[in-house]
Amino acid sequence: MVPFQHILTTTALLSALITHAQHPLDPVDLGGGDDVLFEAPACDPYTHGEWSAEDSLRFIPAHALYGSWETDAIFLKEFEPTTWADTVTLELTHSPCDHSMPVCGEINSTFGPRHGRMHYGVDLDLETGDPVVAAFEGMVRIARAHRTFGNVIVLRHANGLETLYAHLSRIDVVPGAMVEAGASIGLGGSTGRSTGSHLHFEVRYLGQPIDPQRLFDLSEGVLYADALTLHKGIFAGLGKSVKPVNKYHVVRKGDTLSMIARRTGTSVKSLCKVNRIRPSSTLRIGQRIRLG
Repeated sequence: MVPFQHILTTTALLSALITHAQHPLDPVDLGGGDDVLFEAPACDPYTHGEWSAEDSLRFIPAHALYGSWETDAIFLKEFEPTTWADTVTLELTHSPCDHSMPVCGEINSTFGPRHGRMHYGVDLDLETGDPVVAAFEGMVRIARAHRTFGNVIVLRHANGLETLYAHLSRIDVVPGAMVEAGASIGLGGSTGRSTGSHLHFEVRYLGQPIDPQRLFDLSEGVLYADALTLHKGIFAGLGKSVKPVNKYHVVRKGDTLSMIARRTGTSVKSLCKVNRIRPSSTLRIGQRIRLG
């Protein structure tokens, strides 16, 4: 008899392939396409049994919390941070081997305001081709290419958290597959909007970002505690606009207007307007470029 885990993987993959054919790329840089729910066949080709709501609750992590299995949109928006009124405690670990740092690299960029916009994850240094592993046991919800994140994987975990792994050079898992904590899911790289090899790592709950450093001591690669308590304060300010930290950028060797725009969260058109220059203008080392 074929294991049910294989059956779930097969049916989820079929759904994902159909989804990918309909929505080969996100219509916007930071969002998903139309909602496409996980739908197993009414009669399974291996067991000839009926797929029921109870099966979803049993085999899909946190299905009771989310109520659906979305295989297209990377980000889920289940609630607005300003309306959060609950306090929820999530169990993170039961043993030393049920969690892992995705990579053991230095922190290149932390969670929070960066170049005029919010950075909703942490960037961890790696070399292209380095293995990236699952932070916790979970099911693959997303495994595909994205304009911003490049090759990206999203895992859903039994406690309701989702983890995101971006800019991969290779994806080694498929939607619907169950993976263990510490299992390799792909190889690091610099795909999508990336200026060098690194892993962009996010943690989300019901679509809302959480600073990974609330869970992990990133320098030591260990969890701070066995559980994480979520409350309104954790999500405060996520929807607010962020003003640029610096008013000017000092041109360095190799800088171009497009590179400066990408780093500072603006556009070449805007930079040209405020600095009264053209896109083809030659930049001088040490030149100060106004950001706004």
